[in-house]
Amino acid sequence: MNGLTYEIHHDWILYIAAFASAFAITLVTTPLAKKIAFKVGAVQHPRARDMHTQPMPRMGGIAIVIGFLATMGMMALLMPGFRTWEYTGFIVGAVIVAALGIVDDKLDLHPLLKLAVQIVVAVVVVLSGIRIEIVAWPFPAYLENFAVPLTIIWIVAMTNAVNLIDGLDGLAAGVSAIGALCLMALCILSGSPLAVVLSATLAGSALGFLPRNFNPAEIFMGDTGTLFLGYVLAVSSILGVFKGYTLVAVLVVCFALSLPIFDTVFAFFRRIYRQRSVSAWMHGDRGHLHHRLIDKGYSHKQTVIILYGVSMLSAIIAVVVAAQNIHAMVITGLFLLVLLLMLFVYRHRIKHKGNTCEACEARENDSEVPHEG
Repeated sequence: MNGLTYEIHHDWILYIAAFASAFAITLVTTPLAKKIAFKVGAVQHPRARDMHTQPMPRMGGIAIVIGFLATMGMMALLMPGFRTWEYTGFIVGAVIVAALGIVDDKLDLHPLLKLAVQIVVAVVVVLSGIRIEIVAWPFPAYLENFAVPLTIIWIVAMTNAVNLIDGLDGLAAGVSAIGALCLMALCILSGSPLAVVLSATLAGSALGFLPRNFNPAEIFMGDTGTLFLGYVLAVSSILGVFKGYTLVAVLVVCFALSLPIFDTVFAFFRRIYRQRSVSAWMHGDRGHLHHRLIDKGYSHKQTVIILYGVSMLSAIIAVVVAAQNIHAMVITGLFLLVLLLMLFVYRHRIKHKGNTCEACEARENDSEVPHEG
């Protein structure tokens, strides 16, 4: 990737401290978020598309927000790079997104109102100086005029993308953590300490919430958590990866965040095909990837682990492509090929075993039927 540098000094102790601090604060404050959710009535009752069968507190994202912002406050005291207009705009946007999520978890706001607020947040971020700068090769120079609208679309889309995959216990938190760790590696390659700290802190916050959110969950993150995670992932990718100035930057970000991006694009076209209204596009349905895996017979935990695996593989591909190491690319390609062959053989054996069992059961049933004569 153009613009990658290895000469920048990285404070690894600071990165580890950011991750550990966010993890610990989120882990400790999750029970508090649970109490707040019950106290204010932010409870998710089972719906047709939901997998849970009893009311659940859904404002657990408060713990993620607290863990992230508290850690960012400490980092701002230690790193001069945080004392900028860009960082100020990011924090203002983060607070607005968190507030939007809290209100929505309590009142269930109209989707178009939430979209309007998200656009305002994206504009605030852009005005602070944060924007996608993919204006060099292979794009013509006049595409620079599209930097602002492209940034707004990216922030709004990613903010909602994590929300769309939040359909199973632990899925959104785990996938976000994997995406954040991948972005952290990419930001280290691109030489952006500020973005490294942001992504490391986000990964710590998401993983700190996971112990109480993994199946069987005792609390949901709600829109407070999903919107916040999506927003921070979007801005972190702009600050750390989209500064690469080439098509490769777009490619690696798409791989790093492949699951939420693909699921969002798939949902968008699926709902257009069904000719639903613009307002209805932002309502959930049972057409997401995790629902399809559940419908194919996979258990709740199996589905989450499969999607974790997909996210991890995509993250590995993103880092390998960004590093531009031909040996690593070849090894990764061979690994993926072997993995695909193993999955094919495994699926074939399972299918063959299932057919054999059905045939045996049919023969047993036939032998139990008394013959006439």
